[in-house]
Amino acid sequence: MHDLTGVTPAQQQRALGASTIAFTACFAVWTIFSIIGVRIKQELGLSDTQFGILVATPILTGSLSRIFLGVWTDQYGGRLVFTLVMIATSVAVWLLSTVETYGMLLVAALGVGLAGGSFAVGIAYVSRWYDNTRQGTALGIFGMGNVGAAVTNFGAPFLVVSFGWQSAAQIYAVILFLTAIVFALTTKTDPATVTRRTRNERPRKTLSQLEPLQKLQVWRFSLYYFFVFGAFVALALWLPRYYVGVYGLDLRTAGMLAAAYALPGSIFRALGGWLSDRFGARAVMYWTFIASGMACFLLSYPATEYTVQGITGPIQFNITIGLVPFVILTVLLGFFMSLGKAAVYKHIPVYYPDHVGAVGGLVGMIGGLGGFVLPISFGVMNDLIGVWTSCFMLLFVLVSVALIWMHFTIRHMERTRVPELQALPELPEMASIHQSHHTARAEQA
Repeated sequence: MHDLTGVTPAQQQRALGASTIAFTACFAVWTIFSIIGVRIKQELGLSDTQFGILVATPILTGSLSRIFLGVWTDQYGGRLVFTLVMIATSVAVWLLSTVETYGMLLVAALGVGLAGGSFAVGIAYVSRWYDNTRQGTALGIFGMGNVGAAVTNFGAPFLVVSFGWQSAAQIYAVILFLTAIVFALTTKTDPATVTRRTRNERPRKTLSQLEPLQKLQVWRFSLYYFFVFGAFVALALWLPRYYVGVYGLDLRTAGMLAAAYALPGSIFRALGGWLSDRFGARAVMYWTFIASGMACFLLSYPATEYTVQGITGPIQFNITIGLVPFVILTVLLGFFMSLGKAAVYKHIPVYYPDHVGAVGGLVGMIGGLGGFVLPISFGVMNDLIGVWTSCFMLLFVLVSVALIWMHFTIRHMERTRVPELQALPELPEMASIHQSHHTARAEQA
């Protein structure tokens, strides 16, 4: 555990507040293609698969960059790395506005994706300002920067309609650059980095930073985050297109309803951090996966016409999820995803206090790859299957796998660490039978 001697609450609050604002700006930039991509799709006549690739490309860079950005943060400090990431991304976003072809848009989108890598930087930077009893809450508040997706879904459509998508990208670039300058001027180097520099200690080598990645537990956490974060990003990118295609809404209305999903999926992350501190991250993950599974199952049911042979003749009826129920279900899904995102990252500083950047970077990378893979999968499934709700079918399978793996792993851990549990009956009413069995074996011995 790092030394927090001399760290004041004001310094903690300043570091957390500045980091959260910076991450919000980065996340807004990272998801910009959810809105400008719809206009680009119309201008270039792209298929759903091509659209999925376009909106997912920044997510690829943002995901892959998290692993080495997390390592660099452990080595050189989050304040420096965070500032440089924002400046580099702002340049890429400005260059985005100057290209016209689909191929060059994909290249520019790779640079825009650096904004997503800021998460691994911020997680490591913020965690070093707090002890274990408060890290869950602090990281939950920082994670509220996911609200940047809602900011983009709500505000970007008005910029695109009023000024065009190129000007919207330039406005985003300027805002992100100014945010980088303000962040650099208002924050300080984290206590762990200051201590290391005071002692003239050299940063740990990259390979030693990556040692925890050999543990299967880290990859299990990554699968959890693949759903709670990757699917969150994927839906934040996909829902504007979904609303336009399924319900025939205009871009501004679709963006506002998509923001209604992204907003609770962001702001309640702080609540998820507090609940993880209060009840344990494991319990919060159970709540998240069970509730999300139920929501995805309902959302995956396609509009269906039924004909039943009744007593007096055929009876026809229709099962369709209307706009209002759909919005309510997506908001609930976003809410529970926000709890799960905080719960996953509550684990990391506890299990790997000296490798928060590296482990957090890997988990964030795998989770972010969900935001890259899933939109493309949504588009491919639309083109091949032709069912709009196929995206939620895929998410239902994903959350089911995560829940099953988590549950059986926990049961195995409990029985390994507490051997007495293996002698307990599965059901209370079987106790007498188990007792007779054990008594008979004892007499035979």
